[in-house]
Amino acid sequence: MSDIFDKVVGEQDFIKKLFAKVPGFKGYIERNDRRMSDKLLREQVALAFESQYQRVSALQRDLISHGGLAYIDDLEAAAIKIRQFIDRVRTASYGYAGLFDAVKIKEDDLAQVYQFDLKLLELDDAVSHAMDNVEASIGTDGLPAAIKNLATISQSCVETFNQRSDMLKGIAAS
Repeated sequence: MSDIFDKVVGEQDFIKKLFAKVPGFKGYIERNDRRMSDKLLREQVALAFESQYQRVSALQRDLISHGGLAYIDDLEAAAIKIRQFIDRVRTASYGYAGLFDAVKIKEDDLAQVYQFDLKLLELDDAVSHAMDNVEASIGTDGLPAAIKNLATISQSCVETFNQRSDMLKGIAAS
């Protein structure tokens, strides 16, 4: 996670580096760098999940063509959760919910935030594997269980993002 932050910091121009020497201005630059890191990370997560959302649509078409119309609603429930997750990731305030304006985050709190960010990226792999399972299960008795697993993992994406938001509120309160 710090790779993204390091990239943003490393790409500072000369004037930014000069202003970093001005008392009080360095904190402003660091907050802005964290916001930009957060923005880049969340955009990456959203893009990864966009491809998963497209896969769900393709799986729905495959199900229809293979006579699995009865399962479309269940698969749509997973698609809705993935879309909800993408929308929350994209529309949440940058800079860790705008908290850096009022709160100086501690290093261990920041590490905890980055752990949640890592979980968000790992969830993409979990969703991908669940979709692979659905795809492999089309036409078999295992299809309902595979779809249910995908729906469960999709819901867990939304819940993980909600936990991250709750954690950030806790950091702001401390």
